[in-house]
Amino acid sequence: MADSRKKSPLPVAAIAPRSERLDTHVLEAFVGYNARRAWLTVTAVFAERMAVYGLKQADFSVLSLLAHNPGATSRQLCATLDILPPNLVSLIAAMDGRGLIERRPHPHDGRAVGLHLTPAGEALVRDAERTVVELEADASARLTPRERETLIRLLKKVYQ
Repeated sequence: MADSRKKSPLPVAAIAPRSERLDTHVLEAFVGYNARRAWLTVTAVFAERMAVYGLKQADFSVLSLLAHNPGATSRQLCATLDILPPNLVSLIAAMDGRGLIERRPHPHDGRAVGLHLTPAGEALVRDAERTVVELEADASARLTPRERETLIRLLKKVYQ
């Protein structure tokens, strides 16, 4: 029985060799495109170096915020990181399961629960923050310190 599907006469690589660069000047004029390309570069390095800690970007952000804001509530974390509450619930549950955080009654709001790092969480975030400082320096090595500060300031203007 004959195969009724049509087959491409040439593989895609034969049609457009990878060595040919496409004209990206239109895309490169967009903030979103450039921010995304930079994000992809930093994210790849982040994922590689944070794997040893078992942390993703959201995990690291929550732990770092709790390290510098002990007793923060889930509501505060959601607002600060723009995370939906259901997503944060599972993230917090996973961290609790790893013994990195603990819940305590909030000192001013009897309905709220404050989140705190355990000693294991404190040790992990201390090492992870040191690694993130190094990976950020490596990922932005083409920038001078002043350019890096300017880039961060300008990116903040976009989202704040």
